[in-house]
Amino acid sequence: MDEGLYMKRIGNIIVLLFCLLAMTACGKEEVDEEKIYQVYYVSNSETKVEMHDYVMQSEDTEEQLEELIQCLSTMPDKLKYKAPLAMGFQVLSMKLEEEKLLLNVDAAYSNLSPTTEVLVRAAIVHTLIQIEGINYVGITVEGNQLFDNAGEVVSWMNADTFINNDGNEINTYELARLKLYFANESGDRLVASYREKHYSTNVSMERLVVEELIAGPTGQIEGMYPAINPQTKIINVMTKDGICYVNLDATFLTVVNNVSTEVAIYSMVNSLVELSNVNKVQIMINGEVPSTFATATYERNLDYVTTLGE
Repeated sequence: MDEGLYMKRIGNIIVLLFCLLAMTACGKEEVDEEKIYQVYYVSNSETKVEMHDYVMQSEDTEEQLEELIQCLSTMPDKLKYKAPLAMGFQVLSMKLEEEKLLLNVDAAYSNLSPTTEVLVRAAIVHTLIQIEGINYVGITVEGNQLFDNAGEVVSWMNADTFINNDGNEINTYELARLKLYFANESGDRLVASYREKHYSTNVSMERLVVEELIAGPTGQIEGMYPAINPQTKIINVMTKDGICYVNLDATFLTVVNNVSTEVAIYSMVNSLVELSNVNKVQIMINGEVPSTFATATYERNLDYVTTLGE
């Protein structure tokens, strides 16, 4: 074949391909971005939550809710992930009132493993709060309050309840066993308590310890009281070269339950030093070490520790 003719045919083919691509693009119906929602599913390994796009068909709030509930209840054909509402339990009822959606599930929900239960909650909440008019989601089990693995009440949940990873999945959860020090009844001693907690791998163990200390002992533990003001806000927590730097707001200095500042300090220090990577703790208030503190950095001090009944 003549080389010129050959090149001409190649050129014609390229032009034809471009035309076909243009026609295909023009023939596609663009989807309104406002109709694209993300539906969250539990991974087959039950270690994370996966996010998948979904084009919403409904416009009414109640219809959108029904539509997303259907998505959360339908297992994918190729079983690449698990639908959170198709994991052995059923939704008995739903009630939406004042931007709060309450889902009442049957007793089978309690059979979920602790890690899976957290992921199921995360998937449900992240999916449903996208609907305008739903800002919080709550779950009850046959009308009774839901408790987490640590025995703490699971209250209303929103996006801030679960931390998002960058990318196409939200945080993986792991089980940690923490040794925490809370105040005794008189507030002059510390009592050690072990707590199991499922936590986001996006949260450092050091921050988790501080958060749990601020949250205080669970209601099921008698003789233990918060050593740290529960209104204390965490600015940041980081560890470097074995020293954990805890930066809090000034509320930390306002004691509760007759607890002295020293007891509050060693509640945090002794708890953090239980972690293998922490040797010392520096507590700062709004970025500065208060002049009233005995030292800049604190080490473990068990002189304040007692046992219940002593």
